[in-house]
Amino acid sequence: MTIGNLAPNRERKSKKTMQVPNENAPLLPTKHDEDLSFDEFNGASFTGAVFNLSTTIVGAGIMALPATMKVLGLGLGIAMIVFMAFLTERSIDMLIKFSRAGKSASYGGVMGDTFGKYGRVLLQVCIFINNVGVLIVYMIIIGDVLSGTSSDGIHHPGVFESWFGEQWWSTRTFVLLFTTLGVFAPLAWLKRIDSLKFTSALSVALAVVFLVIMVGIAIVKVISGTVAMPRWLPDIPDLASFFQLFTVVPVLVTAFICHYNVHSIDNELEDSTKIQAVVRTSLTLCSTVYIVTSFFGFLLFGDGTLDDVLANFDKDLGIAYGSLLNDAVRVSYAAHLMLVFPVVFYPLRLNLDGLLFHSSRPLVSDNKRFAFITIALIGVIFLGANFIPSIWDAFQFTGATAAVCIGFIFPASITLRDRYGIAKRKEKCLAILMIVLAVVSNLVAVYSDAYDLFKKNDSPRE
Repeated sequence: MTIGNLAPNRERKSKKTMQVPNENAPLLPTKHDEDLSFDEFNGASFTGAVFNLSTTIVGAGIMALPATMKVLGLGLGIAMIVFMAFLTERSIDMLIKFSRAGKSASYGGVMGDTFGKYGRVLLQVCIFINNVGVLIVYMIIIGDVLSGTSSDGIHHPGVFESWFGEQWWSTRTFVLLFTTLGVFAPLAWLKRIDSLKFTSALSVALAVVFLVIMVGIAIVKVISGTVAMPRWLPDIPDLASFFQLFTVVPVLVTAFICHYNVHSIDNELEDSTKIQAVVRTSLTLCSTVYIVTSFFGFLLFGDGTLDDVLANFDKDLGIAYGSLLNDAVRVSYAAHLMLVFPVVFYPLRLNLDGLLFHSSRPLVSDNKRFAFITIALIGVIFLGANFIPSIWDAFQFTGATAAVCIGFIFPASITLRDRYGIAKRKEKCLAILMIVLAVVSNLVAVYSDAYDLFKKNDSPRE
């Protein structure tokens, strides 16, 4: 199901191709069909599509990537980023291929076409879990950056507290309330994802600003001789350390998840044959950003790299204008997350509407339902960000379940099911490999996380 889709658009290649309307056709469809499309708008540009997909990919995951280098070492870590980008490109290609064959205009549509109603519902539940978790993490990070946070008895002051001291309006609740009403709500009210192309471009620019500042700081410290070259390979002194390597898999999976927005972007492209090029361009851009961030972040902080590298920027960097650069890094990335929020929110609202009102008319045609779902979702995310102190462990478990299903298990299963007999042998072999790697690596990751959690809980008693 799509937000405003009224007529099939799988045959179109350009918005200049006009269709002769049927004068006897109803103005609105009688059923809420997720494979219908909307020809009122049909002209998203290649550049706008790349920015929207890149914005979907680059989110909070980038902050945890330097910590994956601490676990894997630079050599293996960079290789894993490249490998994960390759698997993501192939899994999206599988989705597009079977969407074309079944004339499905959404991820839910191709899942329903392949596995029926329950397949579509399972996907929508996974997207709901994944995206709600991601958006709550976004809000928590924004709150930490702007209003500060405390961890293990250590207070990390936020930007506002550093600038203006403790104020009633600089507390987490008020900062997130102002951000929600002033930024999230207006952007979330847009009904077409192409309307976000300019904010997406700005969010990518802000991510580049963050990247440039961090690289500059690292180069200055290398020249001054205050940082050492980090490890290229993982340190594995025992079996527990080996299992610890698998805990990076959910982080890497989450960092590349964008599958739920591919169809929305494809449906709005002026030339839908360019969607593969859009995907490859976006993945190349984001992989480059990930590699540079991971390399220089780990180079800068070494084994002291925190799970959220942004938290490392509240200390004295030992260089000129260090405090100003710290604030620039944190503010630029907080602003980036604010602009990423509506792009991730778009498919969340779409899928929740499909779950609750699948047989209703398109969401764009029902303003009351659109407003109700939008307000309810933003309210849930706002409450979650205020009352959940830290969800990084839960976020990692989410990455090992819902995200891995969306990104790899479902596309591979669609290929193996091969309803239209179009899958090649090598594609089926790759699909089997995807499922095996996804299931095994994430089960080990969940086990390792659970083991570490129980070990931490038992340690005070010793």
